[in-house]
Amino acid sequence: MTKKIYLDNAATTPIDPAVLEVMMPYLTDFFGNPSSIHSHGRKVKSAIENARKTVASLLNTSPGEIFFTSGGTEADNTAISQSVATLGIKHIVSSRLEHHAVLHTLEHLEHAGKIKVTFLENDSQGVLDIDSLPAILENEPNSMISLMHGNNEIANLLDLHKVGEIAREYNALFHSDTVQTMGHYAFDLQTLPVDFIVGAAHKFHGPKGVGFLYINANHRISPFIHGGAQERNMRGGTENLYGIIGLAKALELANAELQEHQRHVKGIKALMIQELKDKIPGVQFNGRSADVENSLYTVLNVSFPEHPDNEMLLFNLDIEGISCSGGSACSSGTNQGSHVLNALNVDGGRANVRFSFSRFTTEEEIRQAIQILQRIFTA
Repeated sequence: MTKKIYLDNAATTPIDPAVLEVMMPYLTDFFGNPSSIHSHGRKVKSAIENARKTVASLLNTSPGEIFFTSGGTEADNTAISQSVATLGIKHIVSSRLEHHAVLHTLEHLEHAGKIKVTFLENDSQGVLDIDSLPAILENEPNSMISLMHGNNEIANLLDLHKVGEIAREYNALFHSDTVQTMGHYAFDLQTLPVDFIVGAAHKFHGPKGVGFLYINANHRISPFIHGGAQERNMRGGTENLYGIIGLAKALELANAELQEHQRHVKGIKALMIQELKDKIPGVQFNGRSADVENSLYTVLNVSFPEHPDNEMLLFNLDIEGISCSGGSACSSGTNQGSHVLNALNVDGGRANVRFSFSRFTTEEEIRQAIQILQRIFTA
């Protein structure tokens, strides 16, 4: 049987064996409830706080600014909705290219009459008109900017420092969905002008169902989930103990060899770009994903030429043992296509596929995938 090739790491990454190893004792021996005052509870409560310190240290911030969540979606929802509820935000500037965790939250709040939303314009490559921010914010007090760091479909990167400085100048809050870039880029929250960022462990070889929200200590928001005093009264619900342990270890491993991981994955991406150009005439790339040095290096969005079997391309690739996607995994099963590519007015007659890589992706897998793609498009 041909070895299956996994090229959908933007959806989720395989768990690192070293992460699973540190999680296992908290699935078996150390099972206490962190809220219990007896020794079983104290043992695991201490482990959670050590994990919090690890995450905070890696981001160069205080443990008191890190709050564990069920993942990136909850973290995004909390930052946005509770800033509106607690901090008096009435206007949010965002883009049509955001993840639905942000877009659907904005839609809900706007329909409820709680905020006004302004979307930045983007060009055909998905580049946002950041220079229009000052004019937008000048006449809109009580504003927040919510823009993702690295786009999960077209790999465009946002200049966090530039946007953050504009936010500071106009007294706006700045929230960035950093789910795709956490664990792949270094973050220094002592110098980065941001109020909220988020992480999800399964995007950097940790377990699913756990993430975190960074809240700048200058802000105090109300809980999004009620029901208990966990997370220093910020999130009700018994903690995902082993998930939190795994998240901290995964982020630690990601940062320990960050430059080597970047070098390897950029090489993988560059190889696939060149092989696609050489082997499949008419291939194009969406957004800025083919700019290896200036895009999210884990993601490549490929536009294949028109072909009779284009509608079945993802299905046929799956049959051939290649796992990839047409866009965000959170939107799979819909018939509306990618909202990101729609916003770029991408040619609907072509087949658009997102390939995404990790430090476990090999050159051999890329070359094998190219052979399969070449056979499909030359048949």
